[in-house]
Amino acid sequence: MILRKIKQRLAFSTMWIACGMTVAILLVVIGYVIVKGFALINLDFFFTSPRGGLSGEGGISSTIIATVYLVITTLVFATPLGVGAGIFLVEYADNIRSRFAKKLVALARFGVETLAGVPSIIFGLFGYALFVSALHFGFSILSAALAGTCLVIPVIIRTTEEALKAVPDSYREASLAMGANKWETIWKVVLPSAIRGISTGIVLSAGRVVSETAIFYVTLGGSYRTPTSLMSSGRTMALHVYYLAMETRAFDKALATAAVLVVLIVVLNLIINSVSRWLST
Repeated sequence: MILRKIKQRLAFSTMWIACGMTVAILLVVIGYVIVKGFALINLDFFFTSPRGGLSGEGGISSTIIATVYLVITTLVFATPLGVGAGIFLVEYADNIRSRFAKKLVALARFGVETLAGVPSIIFGLFGYALFVSALHFGFSILSAALAGTCLVIPVIIRTTEEALKAVPDSYREASLAMGANKWETIWKVVLPSAIRGISTGIVLSAGRVVSETAIFYVTLGGSYRTPTSLMSSGRTMALHVYYLAMETRAFDKALATAAVLVVLIVVLNLIINSVSRWLST
């Protein structure tokens, strides 16, 4: 009995130590970036555009605008497709009787699993070949958003599936028993109950769009000018950090941009979580 308690305490202690080390590493990395970066931030940094060159002069105003445009455009494309596919796979796919249709559904599930593990640069090359070159959208917000949609759709589909599966079947049965049809049950009962899980997938997708560089390096173009339309080129904040760190001598500006990027991701998560709580009440 004593030996079992000792083993249990050792196991709990090991897990607490592992958790503490993970949090400590996270705090060290974020703390270093924020402390070093915020020391160089001022109003001019936010309200001036990068000027290019090895000196890395200018601020990040155009990169903020490009990031916002790209995130919004990507989610406009990806959210309906991803959530719709998740709803179909959970609520309708199991009721299909045709063998051919079942094989297509199985292939779709396999495709989602496969795409979730594909490196982002592959999506970038696909986006360059299809959207930039074949469809002649050029290096633009639109090309990058369509490529980003391909990147984040598997995440939204998977999180939507898990959120819908977590809704008890008794909710569906009660709704159907009261005379609601299948779609009314999904729209008015199932989706409101699963909105927090679905919004989590959307948050993860938005965060991935904000933080990715490889896929947008070959689809967005990297212009430091402020984008004025969906057909304009630009650079996201993460891409700007890459350019500053690799192609200029302004490593301090890279740290400052990275600090703003970290804060942006935290604020984005807080906003979406607040919205999801409001929608679920």
